Amino acid sequence: IIRVQSPEGVKRITATKRETVATFLKKVAKEFGFRNNGFSVYTNRNRTGEITASQNKSLNLLKIKHGDMLFLYPSSPAGSSSETMDTSVSQGLRPAGAPQVVEDEIDQYLIKQDGKIYRNRDQQLCRHGPLGKCVHCVPLEPFDEDYLNHLEPPVKHMSFHAYIRKLTGGADKGKFVALENISCKIKSGCEGHPPWPEGICTKCQPSAITLNRQKYRHVDNIMFENHTIADRFLDFWRKTGNQHLGYLYGRYTEHKDIPLGIRAEVAAIYEPPQIGTQNSLEILEDPKAEVVDEIAAKLGLRKVGWIFTDLVSEDTRKGTVRYSRNKDTYYLSAEECITAGNFQNQQPNICRLSPDGHFGSKFVTVVATGGPDNQVHFEGYQVSNQCMALVRDECLLPCRDAPELGYAKESSSEQYVPDVFYKDIDKFGNEITQLARPLPVEYLIIDVSIHCTYLLAAGDVVCLLAAIKNPAPFSDSADQVGCAEMPFLGGGTLRAGNIFKNISGSEIPVVTITRSEPPNLGEANDFLTDSISLLLEAVRTKNEELAQTWKKSEQWATIEQLCS
Repeated sequence: IIRVQSPEGVKRITATKRETVATFLKKVAKEFGFRNNGFSVYTNRNRTGEITASQNKSLNLLKIKHGDMLFLYPSSPAGSSSETMDTSVSQGLRPAGAPQVVEDEIDQYLIKQDGKIYRNRDQQLCRHGPLGKCVHCVPLEPFDEDYLNHLEPPVKHMSFHAYIRKLTGGADKGKFVALENISCKIKSGCEGHPPWPEGICTKCQPSAITLNRQKYRHVDNIMFENHTIADRFLDFWRKTGNQHLGYLYGRYTEHKDIPLGIRAEVAAIYEPPQIGTQNSLEILEDPKAEVVDEIAAKLGLRKVGWIFTDLVSEDTRKGTVRYSRNKDTYYLSAEECITAGNFQNQQPNICRLSPDGHFGSKFVTVVATGGPDNQVHFEGYQVSNQCMALVRDECLLPCRDAPELGYAKESSSEQYVPDVFYKDIDKFGNEITQLARPLPVEYLIIDVSIHCTYLLAAGDVVCLLAAIKNPAPFSDSADQVGCAEMPFLGGGTLRAGNIFKNISGSEIPVVTITRSEPPNLGEANDFLTDSISLLLEAVRTKNEELAQTWKKSEQWATIEQLCS
């Protein structure tokens, strides 16, 4: 392993003693993303002892050995870097080797924004005229930690796009930036030894992982468009006492309270088939998942997260719930972190700066639980990219009797698991490194602020249309719920609600379907696929005229007749 230090950091190059200088420099060029020999490598930091490809010698003859540090300096002028390397990623181009990808609309929008924090002239500290600038009023960068720490409340994690600006800032404009996903698996294709468990080498062995608290987050805020969305979700627990789970459908928008921030706006909660008890949840296979995604997409919505309840009634007369998740217990259990990591791996964040075309995830976790005032509170989280990697490669387990602790698996004949460490403070105040067996899951959790306000909600239409387009058998079981019965479960009826409301005061009447006599909605499938698009477009664009047109259509009259 030869370490090569560049202005942007250190990379490790695997080589052999007999390898020629030319072969080694080709590896260096590939690793750092150079298109040609627009760089120089030296044995000394002061740019002496240059290593050139013309030297027809092996590394051994040049006395370059395992663990040595070499120093790389780009040789092209700052203005012509595009001739030797991929152009600055801050200009929206990809690093070498990264696939062409189309990022989310919100990412494309934020890339084009200035992002700087502009400040007014300080009347006491600024000594210049109205057109001047000084250290007290010059614009701050979006990743300025002092500014974020002095917000109310303080922001512990900068936004992901602020983090990108930090990486791509400076004179070199982030030429060497590549957001690489962590891998805990043995690299394939190593032919110098038998496969694991008979053999392993430094070339194919994954690196040990030291867990760090992630400094950025992919989503900075969660907002429910309508407080009734969350309230209706809680109805199941209120009526049965059993825990419940749902998927959040919405969109990603700009969160202006944080520089270059992203907000997940929740428009609907879709509750899949599941079995819930007072202290457990089991998600069942959902044959309607594609239908719901299709309808949501036509409404301009997508799956942005998941929500579950952890509620225990404390006093039924007062309507209070137990405050069980706090700093003395846990905020997310290890099992919940693993589930969140699994969901985040299923919904990766498309990223142009990653050689894999994706990095992290915007998928959020919301917990409905008791707060300090013994009322129902909603708490938002994500798990870190390190947690995602451990979950994806099946290296993390929960502890049976300690929900706040995870456990890094040990290597076996079937699987090699790299060592996982975390840093802690001992009783003397010294920083120590601990093996993650067990592991406090607080190292894996990222807080996401959450708000609930009242805006137009298109979510009411999602489950109604899923039920009409693909009706499921109606169940009398209180704890096993099909998607046709959700989220409008209550009082023995499936309430579709106002499917189009708050648009210039217009309102389409409530549709109520009784569970005791389930309607034969299968007849609607033939014509609904084509005609439903008009209604979905009306809801998506908030077009009252289009909604009234659909309301007068023959298709709606047929549905009304079937329902009656």
